[in-house]
Amino acid sequence: MTRTTEGISPELHAYVVAHSQPVDPVLSDLAEETAALFPEYRGMQIGPEQGVFTTLLTQLSGARNAVEIGTFTGYSSMCFARGLPEDGTLLALDISEEWTSVARRYWERAGVDHKITLRIGPALDSLRALPREPQFDLAFLDADKTGYVDYWEELVPRTRPGGLLLADNTLSHGRVVDPEQTAPHVQGIRDFNDRLVADDRVEQVLLPIGDGLTLARRL
Repeated sequence: MTRTTEGISPELHAYVVAHSQPVDPVLSDLAEETAALFPEYRGMQIGPEQGVFTTLLTQLSGARNAVEIGTFTGYSSMCFARGLPEDGTLLALDISEEWTSVARRYWERAGVDHKITLRIGPALDSLRALPREPQFDLAFLDADKTGYVDYWEELVPRTRPGGLLLADNTLSHGRVVDPEQTAPHVQGIRDFNDRLVADDRVEQVLLPIGDGLTLARRL
């Protein structure tokens, strides 16, 4: 037993992945193609253990309607869609036709394309165009870090009581605790983390999965 989280070395991370649900060929091929097509952005894709975790969490929560802000090439959306029932829906919001054209191909290959509605454009505008009432059982935030607080304020009212909200990269590669790190995207994460701690509409935990994954439950 320990009261602290263990650091994850590359070897230990490989062990974690090897002892989790295996990554199937569709997700493996998507990760490889993303790395080949967009090598400078490959870090925007969630890791395999996060993918397994989000699919299981979606299934365990019984979510039927979900929203994702920041789709990239579709790895995370595929994982969420797989956890939804056959008549479940995922609204995927992104600004890039180029990135999401890859996502569309893989959604179809995985047989989850019928669950996913993709909207291209500024995600904040897309969210604000939705009725300001609870409609989502699950929300995932993985977009521009300077916009996290604004996205959050649009997501929480639209999430049903008992619904789950997840936000990725909430450790910012450890930079959140380094006072010399003052870049806007780092400060954006700090502001977001501080906002959640003070938000009495949710209860939350920041999990050291990947680059930090915050899980919150709407009260």
